[in-house]
Amino acid sequence: MQRIIQLIILLTWWLYAFSCQAAQALTGGNNDYDALLSMIGESRIVMLGEATHGSREFYRERARITRRLIEEAGFGAVVLEAPWESVRRLDAYIRGDSNDADAAAALGDFVRFPRWSWRNREVRDFLEILRAINLGRAPGTPPVRIYGMDLYSEPESAEAVVRHLARRSSEAAALARQRYVCFADYVKAPMLYGRDAESGQAVSCAEGVAAQLAEMETKTGDEDDFAAWQSARVVHNGEGYYRALYRPGAISWNLREQHMADTLVQILERVGAKGQIVVWAHNSHQGDARHSDQGEVGELSLGQLMRERYGTDAVLIGFSTYHGQVRAAANWGGKDRVWRLRPALRQSWHARLHRLGLSRRILIFRDNPALAAQFAKRRLERVVGVSYVPNDERGNHYRHSYLSRQFDAVIHIDRTSAVDSM
Repeated sequence: MQRIIQLIILLTWWLYAFSCQAAQALTGGNNDYDALLSMIGESRIVMLGEATHGSREFYRERARITRRLIEEAGFGAVVLEAPWESVRRLDAYIRGDSNDADAAAALGDFVRFPRWSWRNREVRDFLEILRAINLGRAPGTPPVRIYGMDLYSEPESAEAVVRHLARRSSEAAALARQRYVCFADYVKAPMLYGRDAESGQAVSCAEGVAAQLAEMETKTGDEDDFAAWQSARVVHNGEGYYRALYRPGAISWNLREQHMADTLVQILERVGAKGQIVVWAHNSHQGDARHSDQGEVGELSLGQLMRERYGTDAVLIGFSTYHGQVRAAANWGGKDRVWRLRPALRQSWHARLHRLGLSRRILIFRDNPALAAQFAKRRLERVVGVSYVPNDERGNHYRHSYLSRQFDAVIHIDRTSAVDSM
């Protein structure tokens, strides 16, 4: 028996030493992500996750990686898990085509919940970096672009479609306004439209928004037409999403994932055959749902859809933390605050990384089968979104996953702090 215990201890220490050696330390230096960029190579899509929507370090490390991908690998666009229309203002600012005095002003359209997830100091600083990169480029060099891919901006997108059409035809604008009029009473609460339309208490906009989108699909030649078409897609898909919220199962979740995936495809086509993009979104979107509880309940994920379409041209990078602080609300639509992020459960991946002493490290699983095998088992993974329920973390924020199958690499920052809301 003693012999068996000794062997177990020896094996544990061997795994510890192996993991520490294979996991590369992040020191804050310029060479931190050399191995990651080498693994990425000429891949077209790099998907950078986050374990919470409110941890400062995740934003900062994504900004560091993205900057290197732009400056050293020629990546041409950044796509955010944010509303299409609100991000258009950011795009104008970083291209120097805006009246906004600074990035903080350019973030002014982010007024809906959860505003802190993008209207924060870390994003502000990142936008200033992108602007400096663009302004420093030689004349005629294509600028770095930034896009939104989410559908939580139905009222703003409907207004954008009408404004766009009004510049071309008052009749076309009037028709679009008529088709969108059923949203008029729900501008501040689009989710209530879905409830009322699904229950028959309100007239459905489904036919009208579908007709409007169909009319605009063939008119996507210039930049303004393309943007207006994307806004029409947001209205159309958002209408279906808000109704699906009141149906059982994963229908609404999958509608949103498919919308974001289709948006990425359109942006990739826009940036050209050799175009490369960086995507910022939560781990729950960026990871491959087939290798977590998500897949078992029928949920798709953006990372899964990109892998299925682009294979190894899509690189999925997750983030992890053990404890610290996080900015979140107590519930959807509530006021954000800074919470103490509890130490992760002992049975979780985060606790295992903590026990291994990997305080700030990156684990690259792709092309490293020995390391991947150590993280291919089924363990708990913590997922904190825009709300945090510390009194029932297990029931609200944990799922099972096979980490090295879910992601191509994971960045673990043992202790994280709350993002700085503006």
